[in-house]
Amino acid sequence: MTDQQQPATRRSGAVSRALEALETDSGPRLKQTFVALLITLAALLSAFTPWLIVSDAVAMWSGVAVALAALVLASLMARRPALLRWELAIPAADFVAVGLLRYGTGDSRSVFLPIVILTVVWIAAWPGRRNIVFPLLGTCVTLLMPYLFDPTGPGPSELVRLAFVLMVYATLAVAVNELSRQADLRLDRSRARRRAAQGELDRAALVQQSLLPPDASTLPTSFRVFGACVPARTVGGDFFDWYPAGGGMALTLGDVMGKGVGAGMIAAAVRSVIRSAVDEPDPATALRRSAVGIATSDSSSETQFTTCFHARIDHDGVIHWVDAGHGLALLRRANGTVERLRSPNLPIGIGTDWTTFRTTAAAGDTLVVVSDGVLDLYDDELEALNLFEALLVRTPDAAAIVTAVADLASEEERPDDVTVVAATFTPAPVPVQPVG
Repeated sequence: MTDQQQPATRRSGAVSRALEALETDSGPRLKQTFVALLITLAALLSAFTPWLIVSDAVAMWSGVAVALAALVLASLMARRPALLRWELAIPAADFVAVGLLRYGTGDSRSVFLPIVILTVVWIAAWPGRRNIVFPLLGTCVTLLMPYLFDPTGPGPSELVRLAFVLMVYATLAVAVNELSRQADLRLDRSRARRRAAQGELDRAALVQQSLLPPDASTLPTSFRVFGACVPARTVGGDFFDWYPAGGGMALTLGDVMGKGVGAGMIAAAVRSVIRSAVDEPDPATALRRSAVGIATSDSSSETQFTTCFHARIDHDGVIHWVDAGHGLALLRRANGTVERLRSPNLPIGIGTDWTTFRTTAAAGDTLVVVSDGVLDLYDDELEALNLFEALLVRTPDAAAIVTAVADLASEEERPDDVTVVAATFTPAPVPVQPVG
């Protein structure tokens, strides 16, 4: 005799965890794989193609060895995250590797110097202005590597050319670092807005959950009532309610057009106004009050409507009910037959007047009301209501009906909120008076 509410949004963390792993543990390995592959490919092309120069084979293959050693270190970092504090050593080794490759493949005539751009971008993308200096120093190492092998070095014109290349790469580092900084700022602002929005949603969800009836302990003992609401988002547009009324009970289920915070606010308003009409014997009066309560004088605003089923069940099983365009209330008789409670009335927000109907429930009969999200649980839309009726026929217990619907809603993602309420009339037996 309790309501069952399940969280709406099921965030799948697999993608985010994979991206985090890529950025941390395997990020250096992935980057270094491309650098080592290009350096190795450059050496192989130089060694086996006649139109590329190999001026110093030892230096060229030494560059390949340094790049592969850096790849091994990156692989270790992927296995041992504590080593990531030394990640700077990997691009530093690449500056040396590219310098050796350049010297071994013709020095100033080498076509492989642009490989160093990958390393420049690698470091410059890190946060902090100091990461502009590191690529600049590394590029100096790459460009001045010939002085290690030939102290006389290149002529003045070559030094001018190298200085110009260094300025180009330094400018690239500044641009990449600034773009990375701006991207990080935008990402931080986006995360802050998302946290704030999620906080608002969580608080709204708590408010909405607090509006649902906690249990049926306050109802007369002649009723067994169960309900479940499984919203499609953290805050949904479906709601249900029950409470004692006039010696019997009142039962309500509504479905606000849309989902999210706006629909949840309207659902809370409609539910509160209907409950405030507890002393009115005519259920239609509660809907008329709700229509007035949510009416807006702004004709330019978007029309917002709510389908709703509201009933008052007397202690003798007489049901006075009104249906505002909902059309999903069914009475399961104790013998297994199912009757649909039909009404031509329009939803709240569209219609202006509603008619109260009268039905009588016998002992063991169960009034079941669902939202249209229940029909979305079935693959065949045309047969969905018939399939749900079949579920009612084979499920005599109110608690089992609610559990079956909640289980269906939990199996997969849903496009709409799923809500169900079931109330069974179980009058106390009349004691037999002794004769005489």
